[in-house]
Amino acid sequence: MIPENRSQIISQNLELVREKIKSSAELSGRCAHDIELIAVTKTWSPDIVALAIKSGIFQLGENRIQEAIPKIDVINSKFHNISWHMIGHLQSNKAGQAVEKFNCIQSVDSVKIARRISTAATGKAKSSDILLEVNISGEISKFGLSEHEIIPAAEEIMTLPGLNLRGLMTIGPLTTDKVKIRASFKKMKSHFDDLAIHFPGAINALSMGMSDDFEIAIEEGSTLVRLGRAIFGSREH
Repeated sequence: MIPENRSQIISQNLELVREKIKSSAELSGRCAHDIELIAVTKTWSPDIVALAIKSGIFQLGENRIQEAIPKIDVINSKFHNISWHMIGHLQSNKAGQAVEKFNCIQSVDSVKIARRISTAATGKAKSSDILLEVNISGEISKFGLSEHEIIPAAEEIMTLPGLNLRGLMTIGPLTTDKVKIRASFKKMKSHFDDLAIHFPGAINALSMGMSDDFEIAIEEGSTLVRLGRAIFGSREH
């Protein structure tokens, strides 16, 4: 059952988020329209997700295939033009399902999984947008390519059919130290710029920034932010 004020909470949160996106974008010499907002809907019911859509959200992110598929089916039966982003670790045996259900797979953390996505996409006569996930903080708990693997992996992936490599994704360091967070995002932007030079005209997406650090991420050049708590508030219990 949806709390009576949940719609109001989401609407107010989105208004605040959009104000912060606008301010942060201006600090980086851009406008709010340059930043794509992805609402992270993991653990939220389709009814709650629908409230965000009615407030103007059309890009949604999910972490787990098994949870996402029934939710995607329900939402897509009620709303049109919803774009789904896979943002969690993708197992090789789930590549086909990801290709079928998601518009963009942001969490491509190896050439191996890229090959699986390529095979699935070509088998379905589809073309999948993907981002390379980079473990910019080097934390062992995180998935992702190391910094020195970015260009070699991208070069190989660019030869695979059925894939559109659009850019990079990362998760900021697990710290409250804003100096360290900013340094990681600044480094990530440098790798993004290098990749864009390496593949002119193909690279346009830098996905970094979550509820606790998206303002810094935008200031440092992010083009996509992935927000859950900042939009939906505290989790359902």
